Amino acid sequence: GVVQVCGSYGAFAAIKANGSVVTWGNSGNRGKSSAVAALLTEGVVQVCGNDAAFAAIKANGSVVTWGDADFGGNSSAVAPLLTEGVVQVCGNRGAFAAIKANGSVVTWGDASSGGNSSAVAALLCSHSQAFSAIKADGSVVTWGDADFGGNSSAVAPLLTGVVQVYGNYNAFAAIKANGSVVTWGDADCGGNSSAVAALLTEGVVQVCGNYNAFAAIKANGSVVTWGDADCGGNSSAVAPLLTEGVVQVCGNYNAFAAIKANGSVVTWGNAGTGGNSSAVAPLLTEGVDQVCGNYNAFAAIKVNGSVVTWGDADFGGNSSAVAPLLTDGVVQVCGSSGAFAAIKANGTVAALLTEGVVQVSGNRRAFAAIKVNGSVVTWGNADFGFSFSAVAALLTEGVVQVCGNDAAFAALKANGSVMTWGVDRYDSNSSAVAALLMEGVVRVC
Repeated sequence: GVVQVCGSYGAFAAIKANGSVVTWGNSGNRGKSSAVAALLTEGVVQVCGNDAAFAAIKANGSVVTWGDADFGGNSSAVAPLLTEGVVQVCGNRGAFAAIKANGSVVTWGDASSGGNSSAVAALLCSHSQAFSAIKADGSVVTWGDADFGGNSSAVAPLLTGVVQVYGNYNAFAAIKANGSVVTWGDADCGGNSSAVAALLTEGVVQVCGNYNAFAAIKANGSVVTWGDADCGGNSSAVAPLLTEGVVQVCGNYNAFAAIKANGSVVTWGNAGTGGNSSAVAPLLTEGVDQVCGNYNAFAAIKVNGSVVTWGDADFGGNSSAVAPLLTDGVVQVCGSSGAFAAIKANGTVAALLTEGVVQVSGNRRAFAAIKVNGSVVTWGNADFGFSFSAVAALLTEGVVQVCGNDAAFAALKANGSVMTWGVDRYDSNSSAVAALLMEGVVRVC
């Protein structure tokens, strides 16, 4: 009865059809739920994880937490507020925020990451160390690390009529109903947009953030950038190409790629990680339909089904080894932090799978593909899940979902059982809970 498997940095949690939860992985990093086991035997409908803890919402609206106490595994300080009425939980690196049915927000975990919201005592946005919440009246409340956007007092009078908030790693940008943008957080990483303020007073329809910069698309198809210049905050080198016609912007760690209405692509930011696409420029002048970024490279799918890649070769920016397989028929590209996998219309995955692929899942250094017949094929770094010989015989049929965390995989089968493989310390060894994963699992988080 397992119906879903989800992984986070240090552990897995599986929700079974009867509403119970099974956990495994690094016992000091979320995997050990014995202290709250009695509360996880039924009624769980959702599990959310951060870097070192879990939070589960039950059908009665209560929340159960476990894992590293400092990261939100211990919610005793706010326990009376988590007994009923919770409808959503959001986690960042070290804290959690729960939205209740009455519109209030409860927070816990690492105070510097937003776990203490007493100073501000909805719609949530979070990044690595802070939270922001949009209220029904269009105002914004922020908390967490003050240097990274947790303190928005400097722009508080401007945070009215907000309809969307975007975060990069260290700052926030809010779009208002009138199309203007307000920014706060680390000034060098996009929190200070004064250099382009005149361009952000109206017409902004979308904001994209990478690690330390932002790019905003305006209604007239132009793009405005700010933040760390080396990460794409300075787009002056390609400014004439960003004055009109842009329909989508994609960011990786420290570069951007923009698709224009004519199907061409414009890139800027760190040259070595995709900001310079001159080596493939003739292939990016027309026909691009989608761009996918991983940590240090980009992959573009064209309308003819071919794929063009650029950026750091070690991260998939050089696809010459499989180039003949990427000339046509590609319908989807999936990126892990260090590689790409392409699914083709005939069900193949370049370059190892010749037919029948329906889903590809990636972790940090490996991929796992589910085929139409329910079997699984893996490739990439052996330590991160490519080598799954210990469970291969169990993955020849019946797999309906594969989920990856940082360095391991968990596969959910149609009979409700779960199989795991990868780096042991990242939860690939589920032998301690094997008896509980033989049937009845409906979700893994």
